[in-house]
Amino acid sequence: MSANDPTRAIDVEPVSAWLVENIDGAAGPFEFDFITGGHSNLTFKVTGSDGAHFVLRRPPLGMVLASAHDMGREYKIIAGVGQTNVPVPKALGVCDDEAVNGAPFYVMSYVDGAVLHSAEDTDEHLPDTESRQALSRSVVDVLADLHLTNPDDVGLGDLGRKEAYLDRQLKRWRTQWEKSKTRELPQMETAYELLVAAKPPQNYTGIVHGDYRLGNMLTNTTTGSVDAVLDWELCTLGDVLADVGYILNNWVPPGEDSFKGATAFATSSGGFWSREEMVDAYTERTGFEVTNVAYYRAFQNWRLAAIVEGVLGRYLNGVMGDDSVDTDQYRLQVEALADEALNLLRSLD
Repeated sequence: MSANDPTRAIDVEPVSAWLVENIDGAAGPFEFDFITGGHSNLTFKVTGSDGAHFVLRRPPLGMVLASAHDMGREYKIIAGVGQTNVPVPKALGVCDDEAVNGAPFYVMSYVDGAVLHSAEDTDEHLPDTESRQALSRSVVDVLADLHLTNPDDVGLGDLGRKEAYLDRQLKRWRTQWEKSKTRELPQMETAYELLVAAKPPQNYTGIVHGDYRLGNMLTNTTTGSVDAVLDWELCTLGDVLADVGYILNNWVPPGEDSFKGATAFATSSGGFWSREEMVDAYTERTGFEVTNVAYYRAFQNWRLAAIVEGVLGRYLNGVMGDDSVDTDQYRLQVEALADEALNLLRSLD
């Protein structure tokens, strides 16, 4: 077992005792299986002696940036969003006693479904155009339901400041970049200056997921619907059009010369709505006028570059539970994201 083996993240005996005492229906002994694919919080599928499944989430091993990986906050979000039409796993319990496992963690229900990370995943799980069109509609409808939710109605009104979202985000991720960067990257600085100069007004305020893409959803392969939205750690309140820019960046059509490689995107296999159709459907569903799309896409590329740089730093510091990752790919991705942000900003009038 390597020093970075993710099984180090679970102290089986005390965690098992906590599960039995606090989670209805949890019957030990338990098996803890690391769910790969996450680049931040560590996620485990928990299987009880009766075959029942749960999901446990905890922070990465080692030191992390202040205020990041707040398990209580993430648990509160899925509990609140669970009161709406947005599909999320059921919040089952949260443990803030670090004596149990060395760090806080929470438990949610297990939802079956396919996670579409790539064109190959889409070809395997959604082979027909009809199901891909249905998924396009579902992705828009779920996002609209989230953005139309009044956060005060679901106990999330104090999740963060509602106003000046872009100001706060630009400041936050500039700070995160400075704290976690592994080298100097001039295009990140140039993009930041242009983002500040071209910042649009905040016209629509609500719950912002922050990482809304097919790779963070569980898709029903029979109906082509979104059965659960996952990974709410970046969720906050603010300008909901930021989520629109983010999903559009990840909604890559066939043949697009993507800076990350078209096969990395589930939609690049074809049969999905176009970006224009996504925006039109979102506008019709919400009544929101979507303008300055290129700005929001640029902002999300720049922001994601800062996030990926943080992931790179955690891998280099050995706190992500995986020694086999090609960190050079993360460096290249950060540089490409920064370049794409600049290209989009320069396309603005």
